[in-house]
Formats: sequence, structure tokens, C-alpha cells
Amino acid sequence: MSTPPMSISTVKRYLPWVVATALFMEQLDTTIVNTAVPAMAASLDVAPLSLKAVVTSYILSLAVCIPVSGWMADRFGTRRVFSIAIALFTFSSILCGLALNAPMLVAARILQGIGAAMMMPVGRLAIIRTFPKSELLRAMNFVIIPALIGPLLGPTIGGLIVHWLSWRYIFFVNVPVGLAALLLAHRHMPDYRGDATRPLDIVGLVLFGSGAALLSWLLEVFGEHHLDVTSAAVLFLLSLSLLATYGWHARQTAFPLLRLALFRIRTFRVSVIGGFLTRLGVGGLPFLLPLLYQLGLGLPAWQSGLLMMPAAAAAMGMKFISSRVLARYGYRQVLIVNTVMIGILIGLFSLVTPATPLMQIVLLSLGFGFFNSLQYTSMNSMAFADIDTPDSSMASTISSSLQQMSMSFGLACGSLIAGWYLGDLPQTDRVAVTTALHYAFLTLGGLTILSSLSFWTLRASDGESVSRGSVQKTMV
Repeated sequence: MSTPPMSISTVKRYLPWVVATALFMEQLDTTIVNTAVPAMAASLDVAPLSLKAVVTSYILSLAVCIPVSGWMADRFGTRRVFSIAIALFTFSSILCGLALNAPMLVAARILQGIGAAMMMPVGRLAIIRTFPKSELLRAMNFVIIPALIGPLLGPTIGGLIVHWLSWRYIFFVNVPVGLAALLLAHRHMPDYRGDATRPLDIVGLVLFGSGAALLSWLLEVFGEHHLDVTSAAVLFLLSLSLLATYGWHARQTAFPLLRLALFRIRTFRVSVIGGFLTRLGVGGLPFLLPLLYQLGLGLPAWQSGLLMMPAAAAAMGMKFISSRVLARYGYRQVLIVNTVMIGILIGLFSLVTPATPLMQIVLLSLGFGFFNSLQYTSMNSMAFADIDTPDSSMASTISSSLQQMSMSFGLACGSLIAGWYLGDLPQTDRVAVTTALHYAFLTLGGLTILSSLSFWTLRASDGESVSRGSVQKTMV
């Protein structure tokens, strides 16, 4: 492991800004495109549905390339990989904005996904290796904010850009942010490498990458393509078979792509699996809330976007108290209670009607943003509480891969539940859509509350190496 020729205090001061800037750009771009699809389709003279590939190609690139990011960081160093990822993301953003047709746009989005897949886990890896575990929570508090507010601000910013400017500017907006992130990375990103070079697990990459990509694609296009039930079921079983085969392969090889033995560490296992289950309920909110505001309350798109802002503001304010809350109550108690609170707040959105005072909606959004931010900070920081330094790149890769898949699962889960309650009723029927959304919020809230059971397996002292600075191992 090598370190840059700069003081550790300088690295600690600027590294969170480096990672947060890149992460905000990546998270914003994940959602900003959805708003612009109709305008892009009109400009490129294609059907809007045919541009679904613009979104799915990005998701598939993430699913395939995130697993190899840890190996690349160990082999080539965090500074080089992170800088190349930012440069690739920024350059491909320019290509997206200059695209003359749909195939060019899809190809540029694939490049964007490859760059984004390297930024997220490698940036997190640099944070983990730079900060001691007693300071990790404070650093994570800062870095996690962009990941929370990016998806909330994306639809709003995308809608405003498309309304006032050309859709191409939703990609060009990445350029100044990317150049700033590249400059920061060049100056302040430490250059960590693996202690030993391990071979790339090509077989594992093919098995896991194809299985994750196929599953992500099915979830992304769910409900929007006329895919018959038999074909969907066959492809779903095929994706699960590929992932299961990878699980068998990982136990047989000395250097697997994703080392599943890390799941024997209780804090890591509960954080990753518990986080996956929690996102099944929470992940659909960025998709369902705008529908409630626009269809249920009759608000225009820009006002609907503004109602997403309080959650982002609460997420930013959370970081000032989360360290003290976790130090006082511990990860187990916080995650159990906080998950239940999130579920209750999701369920309360079912009471929102045109007669609901605006201030009540704002307060509800503030509460959701606050507890949701505390949840993500707790889960992400606890995941690395008992991970040894040599395993940090592998842990970051596994965590990032499953987080990306859980985001697709959460969105699909929200869409599936809302569509099931709507049934055959027309989507133009405002009352029917609102009723279906209310039932969906109640169901997702219940699922979120049930997911709190996954945190009961924690012990009261788990994660204290992060929340209180005491070191101990929490194996099975």
C-alpha cells in the first residue's frame, strides 16, 4: 500500500470533498435523464419507448463493471483508477450531449456507466483506508449526502433544464463538475494499492456480470415492455442460475471476483443484507412520490420536484447529530428503531390528499429524509467496522454491487405493487391512481418495518469500533 507525498491531515481534509463531488455527479446523472426522455425522443425523431435503452444501458454497465473495480484499484492504484473514471464519465457526458442519434447516445451512456462503476466503490475504498475506524463515521456522514440528494434533485433539475434549455444540457452540466472533481482527485486522492496482486477471476466476472446484468435489465424494463410471462420467468430463472453458479464457483477458486467469505463477519453481513431488504421498501419512493404529487394532488412537474427538496435538506442536516446518536444508542438499537420509523413515515404518505395542508407534506418529507439519511449512514459505516485493511477493497466492491442491485429491486418493487393495486383501471383515472398509490405506500411501509427484523441479529456492542472507537471482532 502506497501513500501520496502529502500530509495525512491534508488528505483527510480534502478527500471527502473529492469523493462527494464525484458521487454527486454520478447519482445526479442516474435520475436526471428520466425526465428528459420525451424531449430527447422528439429531438432524435424516435419513439420515447425506444429510448429506454438510454437508461438500461447505463444500469447494465454499472452491474457488470462494479465487481471488477476493487481488483483494478488494487492493481493500478486508487488515484489512477478514480481519475480515469472521472475523466471517462466527463468525456462520455460530452458525447451524450453531442449524440446525433439513439445508437450514439446508448453507446455514450455505456461509457458513462463504466466510469460511474469505478467512481463509487473506489472512492469509498479511499475513504475507508484513509480514516481510522474511530473517524470513519464522520467521513461517511459527509460523503453519503450526495448519494441521498442526487436522486431527489435529479428529476427537478432535469425538468427545469428541459423546460428552459435543450435536453443536451442535462449532460453538459456534468462537465464543470467533472473537471472540478478531476482537479481535486489529482491533488488530494491518495494512491492506495493492494498488498499482493491477485489474478482477475474471468469466469466469475462472466457468471456474476451476466447474471447481475440480466436481472437488472429485467427489473429496469419491468412493466414498460410487452414481455410475456413465460419469457420473463425463463430469463429470471436464468439470471438466478448464473448468480447461483457464481456462488458455487466462488467457493472453489482461490481468488474469486467477490469473496463471499466476508459475509461471515456479522456487521458486514447484516449491513449489506439488511440494507438490501430495507431498500425494497424505500427504493420505490423517488418514483412513487412524484406520481402522488402530480396525479394525486394535481401539481405541475416543477412543483412536484420542489416537494422532494425538504427530504434532501433533512438529509444534509442529519450529519450533525448522527455520530452522537450512534455513540449513545449503538448500531443495533438505532437501526431497529430507525427502520420502523421509516416504515411508519412511508405509510403516512397514504394519508396525503388534495386537502392535506402543504406544511404537513413538507414536515412528512423532512422526517422521511432525516431518518432515511440516518439509515444509510448507519448501514454504510457499520459495514466496514470489522473489515481488515487488506479486505477493504473486496468489501467495498461487494457492498457497492449489492447496493446497485437493491436500487433496481426497490424501484421494481414499488412499480409492481402500485401496478398490482391499480389493476386494469386506466392510469388517466386520478382517483384510481391515487388510491393505488396510497395502498402501495402502506404496503411498502409494512415491508420496511418487517425488514427491521434483519437487524435483530446484531449485538449491542457491534460497530463500536466506528461509533465509539473501540476495536473488537464480530464474526458469526
